Amino acid sequence: MLNLTRKKKGGATVGLDIEAGSVAAVEVQGQNGSTAVTGSGIVPLAPGAFREGEVADPDRVAEALKELFSANRISKQVRLGVANQRVVVRTMRLPVIEDPKEMAAAVRFQAAEQIPMPLDQAVLEHQVVGGVPAEEGESPKVDVVVVAARRDMVASFVEPVRRAGLEPVGVDLSAFGMIRALGDFGVVAEDGTRTAETVLYCNVIDILNLAVARGRSCLFTRVANTGLETIAARFATERGLSTEHANQWLLHVGLEAPVESLEGDPDTIAAARSALEEGAGAMVGDLRLSLDYYGAQESAIPVERIVVCGPGSGIAGLPARMEAGLGLPVSVATPAPLSEMPGDAAARLILPFGLALAS
Repeated sequence: MLNLTRKKKGGATVGLDIEAGSVAAVEVQGQNGSTAVTGSGIVPLAPGAFREGEVADPDRVAEALKELFSANRISKQVRLGVANQRVVVRTMRLPVIEDPKEMAAAVRFQAAEQIPMPLDQAVLEHQVVGGVPAEEGESPKVDVVVVAARRDMVASFVEPVRRAGLEPVGVDLSAFGMIRALGDFGVVAEDGTRTAETVLYCNVIDILNLAVARGRSCLFTRVANTGLETIAARFATERGLSTEHANQWLLHVGLEAPVESLEGDPDTIAAARSALEEGAGAMVGDLRLSLDYYGAQESAIPVERIVVCGPGSGIAGLPARMEAGLGLPVSVATPAPLSEMPGDAAARLILPFGLALAS
């Protein structure tokens, strides 16, 4: 987590997620050793206010946030998620260093060589995610995930949040929230325990947010712009539709049913299927590229399966296309505390739910 503001003390926690089509929040509280959702809400966001994972129109984002929190009686202390090209995540293998200050200095030294941004303009955080046994004649080493985010980008998120009367108590990577939300969605062994797997999580929203994790430890993460926003924009322009209407058509048509069996204008259905075919191919290509890039890392552990979530996971046939194109089992997941909600709402609330789980 990027600890950019003060830590919240006690009470309910609210995760807040902004994407191109909407803003969403989930409030959670611990009850009798379990986690319960005590409030949630989703409000549409004006087209163009948020693009490619970044705030483009702070005024409209602030207006949507005011509407979201005025309509729902939830805490105004929020943990905010970010996911865009101006966040860089690297896994580094370093010698074991017990002193936290010395480890931080070593991380910063290595980051200056491996992270393509001026570190004096960035927020830098790190977390040890695993150890490597010492080989003969060498000292033991650890794998460290390092996150760097540009300060001006983070400030562009925090500004409309504060203007909406909210108090940001933390800024987190959306990928980390996704892992927390879905990390318990594992394979159960015969003895009732969950096996430790390496999983590629894929949140299909306006962008494509990817993370490789083992348990709750993030090993790799990447953001690609081959998400729903690109597909919907192409289709909306071609057919003269609003973005919201275009997304409704895409969900209706999907990739599974024969086009002649679907109700609606045949030309619009054909155009939606064409946009989805192209978009699905681009997503599979990005997933394959990400898996290859991750697999080339020294610390890589082979990915065993893929878990898909988010609004795009509701497109019929998309998970099956991913499975066929990548040769790995693909499943769609929803956290248990969201399972009683309608499918489209639950899918949209996965990220803010995971962000709310940060401590």
